[in-house]
Amino acid sequence: MAAAHFKTLCLIGSGVIATIGFFRVYKPPQENGVYIRHLHKESTIKLTPKERHFVRFASIEHAGQVYMTPQDFLQSVLEPSAYTCLKRRILTNDDIFRIQSAVPPVKQNTSAFFRKLSDKGMISFSEYLFLLSVLTKPEIGFRIAFNMFDKDGNQRVDREEFLVIRGILGQSLSKRETDDGTRKVLRKLESHRTLSEMRPYDAKDVTTTLQIHFFGRNGRHSLRYADFKQFMQNLQREVLQIEFDRWARGNERISEVDFARILLGKTRLRPRQYDGFLLRLKTLNTHKGVSFGEFENFYQVLHNLKDIDVATKVFRFAWESMSKREFSKIVKICCGSQLDEHLVDIVFALFDEDRDGLISYDDFLLVLKNRARLFQDLRPVGWKAFKRCYRRETKEH
Repeated sequence: MAAAHFKTLCLIGSGVIATIGFFRVYKPPQENGVYIRHLHKESTIKLTPKERHFVRFASIEHAGQVYMTPQDFLQSVLEPSAYTCLKRRILTNDDIFRIQSAVPPVKQNTSAFFRKLSDKGMISFSEYLFLLSVLTKPEIGFRIAFNMFDKDGNQRVDREEFLVIRGILGQSLSKRETDDGTRKVLRKLESHRTLSEMRPYDAKDVTTTLQIHFFGRNGRHSLRYADFKQFMQNLQREVLQIEFDRWARGNERISEVDFARILLGKTRLRPRQYDGFLLRLKTLNTHKGVSFGEFENFYQVLHNLKDIDVATKVFRFAWESMSKREFSKIVKICCGSQLDEHLVDIVFALFDEDRDGLISYDDFLLVLKNRARLFQDLRPVGWKAFKRCYRRETKEH
């Protein structure tokens, strides 16, 4: 009897070992030239927050380099905690050709550019960093960014000038002292070669979506400031429109509470602090909601935080409380536009803790500076995120 049990155990053990061996050596077959690669190993590598974020969302790979699609980029900004790419699609040459053929010229750029391209696009790591900076720049920063690319000062940027950012980034990556595993992942982000070593049709230097959009398929067009500025404005508007539409649910306006949730959604606030802000909205006299135009206008405050910070120190408001009139004046000076009166009321309802009609600018600035860090995943994930969401929903209902 004992021998029979022993024989059965041996058979089971052999099956388990054979199964483990099978999955260790088995590689899934290529389907239509596309090979899916699992990414669990890359998640353990020590990377900077930006590098880790890019790797988490980059869903395509070609010739050893990983890329984001336009859809990946939007998800990385709008859903930093709710999504992680588990598999990466390996692109064939035919895939590259189809992606490059789908890119419209810069003259046709709209505030739906990234949504229309969806997964038919390639964004490199250096371009990802550039796009992140676009999302938080004020309008005056557009000209500064353009002039940084415009090395010869002819008021136009060509492809070679634009690619300088890759050369700078490649040098910074190669000089870092890292372990072998990290270096292996970093080599997938950018080529470490200098611009002089790049060849036009090298697979490692495939022409990306932004390069085609800015400089044409042959790379010979130049980019004017007017088109560059329009691209940056449209990208900011597209991200804001997506975020607004999610909360509007088909309506033209979002509630004051939803506006506050968007504003506070990417901060380091503790659950009790977060709930305290929302409870203060009950002091508002009117609840007419916030339109997209007002929502977009308020984001100019976030984009101009540095200038607002300087202005408050000049007017000595940073060390004392501000009234609504003083706050509106500072915003108009720094942003060039007047905030809607109802938006000012919402801000003061959120930050006027003792309800004396004044707010501490230090507290206001601290919260909004955290909100402006779009690339970082500052919200809890997994079980903690579920518990926080559950507490909020049960309190509201």
